Amino acid sequence: MNSNYDIVVIGAGAAGLFCAGLAGQMGQRVLVIDHAKKPAEKVRISGGGRCNFTNIHTSPDRFISANPHFAKSALARYTPNDFCELMARHHLTWNEKTLGQLFCDQKSGAVIRLLLDELETGQGELWLETKVEKFDPSGDGFSIKTSRGTIEAGKVVIATGGLSIPKMGATGFAYHVARQFGHEVVPRRAGLVPFTFEGEALEHFASIAGTALPVRASTGGRTFEEAMLFTHRGLSGPAILQISSYWAEGAPVTLDLLSGAGGEEALMALKRAHPKKTLGGAMDGLLPGRLLRLLTETGHIPQTGPLAEVSDRDISTVAAGLAAFEVIPSGTEGYRMAEVTLGGVDTDGLSSKTMESKHQPGLYFIGECVDVTGWLGGYNFQWAWASAHAAAMAVVG
Repeated sequence: MNSNYDIVVIGAGAAGLFCAGLAGQMGQRVLVIDHAKKPAEKVRISGGGRCNFTNIHTSPDRFISANPHFAKSALARYTPNDFCELMARHHLTWNEKTLGQLFCDQKSGAVIRLLLDELETGQGELWLETKVEKFDPSGDGFSIKTSRGTIEAGKVVIATGGLSIPKMGATGFAYHVARQFGHEVVPRRAGLVPFTFEGEALEHFASIAGTALPVRASTGGRTFEEAMLFTHRGLSGPAILQISSYWAEGAPVTLDLLSGAGGEEALMALKRAHPKKTLGGAMDGLLPGRLLRLLTETGHIPQTGPLAEVSDRDISTVAAGLAAFEVIPSGTEGYRMAEVTLGGVDTDGLSSKTMESKHQPGLYFIGECVDVTGWLGGYNFQWAWASAHAAAMAVVG
C-alpha cells in the first residue's frame, strides 16, 4: 500500500472526485477517501436520478454567501460550458429543462461513471468505507490516520459536503477540520427544503395533499415564480424549495396563488364571460379544484350570487387576497429532506482563487462545505465543479 501521496481528497462526492481526477491527470499522486460504501450518492439521486448537472444561467448572484463576491473567481474560470465539453468527451448528452437546467440523458449513473473514469485516467486511488480518525500537520504536509492505516499527504482537500441528507452519510467532518485549523464556521441550516406547518394550516394543506399549481412565492426580499405542491406536512415544490433558503424562522411567506392564472384581470374577464355564475363557479379551471373548494370553504373566495351582481371592487379585493396569500411556516423538514446546507466554512479564511486555507498552507475546502449555496436547478453542482477546478489548478502549482 502506498502511504505517501501528493494530494489526499477527503470526500468522494461530486467536488472531491472531480478535483482528484483533474489533479491526477496533471501528474499528482492522488488518493480519495470516503467513509461511505459507494461514491457520489448525492449525484445518484439528483434530479430524480436524471442528474441536473449544471445550469446555463449560472452567475454569482444565484448563490448565497456571507461574502457574495467570493464565488465570482471560481465560477468565471470553470463554466457550465466547460463541464458540457467534458460530458461530450465522454459521449454523454443532455437536454435543457425549465429555467436553464441541464439534465443528463444517460441519467445520474453516467455522470458518476464519468467522474470515476476521470479519476482512473489520472491513476488516482479511491478508498471507500474508510474513516479518517486523526488529521494533523506533519513536516511539509499532513499525517492522516485512517481505519486502513496512516498515510502522508503533501496537500489535503476537504470535500465532505454539508449536513443535508444524513441517511446518505452526511456529517460535520469539514466543520470540525475547519475549526481545528482556526477557521470560523458560518451558522448552518437546511436549504432548498420543504416547509412544515402546524394546527389549522396543516389540516387545510394536508386535506389537499398532492395538489400543485404555479405560484409566486416571496420572503426576505426575494421572489421565485415556479410550481408549489401541497403535502401531508405542509408545502413543497420548486418555488417553496427556492424561497426556503431565504426564509427566517417565524417570518411570513407570501404566495401569489393567481400568478399562473392571470391575476385580477382573469377574474374580471370571468365576470364578463360568465355573468350568471358565482365567483367560485366561474373560477373552476382557473385554480385546481381541490384548492378552489378549500379557498371557498375558508372564505378566501366568498360565496356570491351571480357575478353580474358582484362589484368590480369586491372582485379586486378577492384577487388581492389571493395574490397576497400569507402563510407562516412552523419550520422546515430539516436536513432530512434538505438538498443543501446553508452556511459552512467561512470564506474569509479561504482564498477565492484557490480555495486554500489562509490559516494552514496546503489545506483546501471545496464544494458544499464552504459557505456558498446555490439556487435550485444545477447551481450547486456547478459550484462543486468550479471550486474543485480552482483547487486542482492550485495544488499542482
